[in-house]
Amino acid sequence: MKVLLDNQRATELFAADLAELLKEGDVLALSGDLGTGKSTLSRALLRHLAADPHLEVPSPTFTLVQTYDLPRMSVAHLDLYRIEEPEELEELGLDEYLETGVALIEWPEMGDPSYWLDALDLKLTEGTEPDTREIILTANSESWQNRLDRLAARRALLKKSGWIDAEREHVQGDASMRTYFRLHKNGETVVFMDSPPTGPEPLLPTGKTYGETVHRAKDVTAFFAVGNALAEHGFRVPKRLAADPENGLALLEDFGDQIITENGEAVKERYELAIDDIARLHSCNWQTELQADGKSHQLKPCDFEVLITEADLYLQWYLPYASGAPATEQQGRDYVEAWQELLEPVLQSEPTLLLRDYHSPNIMWLPEASGLNKLGLIDYQDAMVGPAAYDVASLVYDARVDMPADLQEHLLQRYCDLARKHKPIFDEMAFRNAVAVLALQRNAKILGAFVRLDKQLGKPKYMEMLPRIRNYVRQCFAQLGEVKLKPMFTVILSSNETSQSDD
Repeated sequence: MKVLLDNQRATELFAADLAELLKEGDVLALSGDLGTGKSTLSRALLRHLAADPHLEVPSPTFTLVQTYDLPRMSVAHLDLYRIEEPEELEELGLDEYLETGVALIEWPEMGDPSYWLDALDLKLTEGTEPDTREIILTANSESWQNRLDRLAARRALLKKSGWIDAEREHVQGDASMRTYFRLHKNGETVVFMDSPPTGPEPLLPTGKTYGETVHRAKDVTAFFAVGNALAEHGFRVPKRLAADPENGLALLEDFGDQIITENGEAVKERYELAIDDIARLHSCNWQTELQADGKSHQLKPCDFEVLITEADLYLQWYLPYASGAPATEQQGRDYVEAWQELLEPVLQSEPTLLLRDYHSPNIMWLPEASGLNKLGLIDYQDAMVGPAAYDVASLVYDARVDMPADLQEHLLQRYCDLARKHKPIFDEMAFRNAVAVLALQRNAKILGAFVRLDKQLGKPKYMEMLPRIRNYVRQCFAQLGEVKLKPMFTVILSSNETSQSDD
């Protein structure tokens, strides 16, 4: 991959684009003669990762290595110009740095490339015009080649849409593969979304992958199609300003950073609007075949297979973590049978559009608007058709914030009062039971998913939320009473919170 850069500013913006692709264990091998811009690129990359345009970035020429413990990852900035023997690399502890972060190596030709066989090589040279630079990027691994392909597609869309010279700002994502960054130019901002197609997954015993079974979106078509349908019904979703659907890229309207919580606490008035909004959504008539960019997207049913596959994450991941032993085959059979009994009446309710992750991180607060337009929806690509109680449970038992019991009851009653106006026949007792059942299913899934994120994917921050989710499980059983499923959650229900280890 070859990139032509017109000036120093273009080099700095390219460094920010490159920084957005980094992950732990990466090595950037940066070569070029003196004055070709290695320091400029290194400094810009580190400042972008630090989200600090004034970060001091001293040259490691004399210290050989300068380390940075940054919020997103640690970085070791090495300069090998003064290395006399390649073996001196062992004394610098490169392997240790790569366990928790990335290495940015200037003058890599002075060392031993066998230490970084999978590195991304960057060769900088002066361009033919004054102040211009040329960078040739060479991938030494399939991972880097795939990322360079996405980098090229990202920059092509930025150039086509007129945002290539905009300031980049990283936006913290969640547990998905999607990534975001904000673009600033002339007082305007937009959000760049990169939603790559799903990669290969292991097969379940059914012969399908987890994503196929629970109807996770395969590509960006689902996001655009569901967004179009929501907008047509008057719901506030980000406007699409430019897009490359084939590569899963889009520039979207920026809804800002405010959500319906504030300082980590639920804001009653905002949650009231959120429950009003979902009640209105459930009162609409929805087509199951949606359109975007000449393609069709079929909304799939939220059936028992979906819900038991999700709930099985508890059995696979959380139960072995909490009890120290894997679930037995008999426990697995009992678990499925108990869920069948609980879910059967819930799944007989009238289906509606189910957004799936209707909780605080995905409901933006837009204070300049009025009424329900104060809420913006941003995560709906995995929408299905299923019980209305699912999205109500997602909000009332918000996994990202401690919900006071009186607020939970207030929101649930508010929804029931609204539903009674929209539906000629509304069974409040059955609905409340369905909310408790689906809240239990959802939180069982979340317990397993959070442990998996830590143990398999190295994302320990989600473990901090386990006490909240366990508390929600206890609340659900307090409402459901004695049901066949209860013995499977003894590890939670019979333990004091302080005895549960989340290390």
